[in-house]
Amino acid sequence: MDRTTHDMATLFAQLGLDNSPSAIKAFVASHKIPADLSLAQASFWTDAQASFLTENLKQDADWSEVIDQLNLMLR
Repeated sequence: MDRTTHDMATLFAQLGLDNSPSAIKAFVASHKIPADLSLAQASFWTDAQASFLTENLKQDADWSEVIDQLNLMLR
């Protein structure tokens, strides 16, 4: 049974990014996605990160809610 907390900090860690509150804030401030582009299509993701985002949204996995939050934060 997966007992992982699915919050923004753990999502950033899962994506291999610095997950400190200041790093998350800085990432969001410096990365914006145009309205006509999906989250996973943003140029700043690696292929592995984009695949993780795409697959978890497609499967409506436990990560979906926090991925949706990240999507809104980057708009």
